Amino acid sequence: MAVIKTNANDRKLLARLIRAEAEGEGELGMLLVANVCVNRVRVGCLDFVDINSIERMVWQSPGGFEAVHFPYFYQRAREKEIRLAERAINGERHRPAEFALWFFRPEGPCPEQWWGQWNSGRYKEHCFYIPIESDCPDVYGVY
Repeated sequence: MAVIKTNANDRKLLARLIRAEAEGEGELGMLLVANVCVNRVRVGCLDFVDINSIERMVWQSPGGFEAVHFPYFYQRAREKEIRLAERAINGERHRPAEFALWFFRPEGPCPEQWWGQWNSGRYKEHCFYIPIESDCPDVYGVY
């Protein structure tokens, strides 16, 4: 059962984003990015108070995704990534992104904090960051 409302266009948009952000990190890397995306839509805290749809999450500015500025993002969604997006939309979560709201790709090791948020771990090239529970309890909720 879906943890956020979506339609076919939303799933394709999320699929395009996760591929553009993390294709080189394989299926798990794309699922981790999808976890962050779904979490941003689910919560009503911090920078994501008004981010209540996939479309708003993808196009959020400032604070959105760098990939939307490059042509690769604009290629059509592929079935493989659509299935990965659907898995995240249906509540599949993986560490270190299960409660993450941010990720980025540093040149070296993951900083302990990034913009005041704590590192929850690294997968290949991406570092994931979580809010403290008192700032965003929704992200830690069970669904």
